[in-house]
Amino acid sequence: MASKANKPELIVGGKRLDGRAFDELRPIKIEAGVLKNADGSAYIEQGNNKILAAVYGPKEVFPKHDADPTKAIIRCKYSMAPFSSLEGHGRSGPNRRAIEISKVIREAFENVVLLEEFPNNEIDIFIEILQGDGGTRAAGLTAASVALASAGIPMKDLIYAVSAGKIGEEVVLDFNMIEDNYSDADMPIAIAPRNNEVLLLQMDGSLTKQQFEKAVDLVIGAGKKISAIQKDALREVYAKIERKYENKE
Repeated sequence: MASKANKPELIVGGKRLDGRAFDELRPIKIEAGVLKNADGSAYIEQGNNKILAAVYGPKEVFPKHDADPTKAIIRCKYSMAPFSSLEGHGRSGPNRRAIEISKVIREAFENVVLLEEFPNNEIDIFIEILQGDGGTRAAGLTAASVALASAGIPMKDLIYAVSAGKIGEEVVLDFNMIEDNYSDADMPIAIAPRNNEVLLLQMDGSLTKQQFEKAVDLVIGAGKKISAIQKDALREVYAKIERKYENKE
């Protein structure tokens, strides 16, 4: 979070600076199958975020000594393009933040991908932030889940992620960059919607028990919309394939 010395007013007249209500998501658009040379891919726009996710595999592990004879391994790389942000982390290669985000996203997917189906193999996930405006780890995870599904990788669930947190005493959903920088608490959460299992939860700042419960409720409520958008994106991919084969006949 940024210094609070020159903190802007983030809520004016009961609305956030971008006009959203406290429980309102930014507009979301997801498209699956956008990269020809990846086994699975997805593109997400969430507010001003523009993010690509690509999946390669399952494939033979390299180097071979990293292989696990009982299951596949997942490798994940989250990175921000040099032109994605005005902040320093958008100007260079992997840094501590990118390494940490890559790790927590990998761990989330290790809990839903059926890794035992592919012993001695690896599944590579790449998340590239083309334009960042807050909540990129959550939006990237949402896109990566669609990319995995479009690659035909079996999973227990199609997971999603979104942030919630606190501005003053108000609990709000889906921070943009300025809210992320100047909020009083920020909590990205990833959830498997079938049973609302929490797969990723991080917090910067502090919440009371009641505020925490409200934040989780906001995320789960928003997840119904996000999940529907994810599934629509996958349906459209298969519909395109069907139309392609119909035109050939």
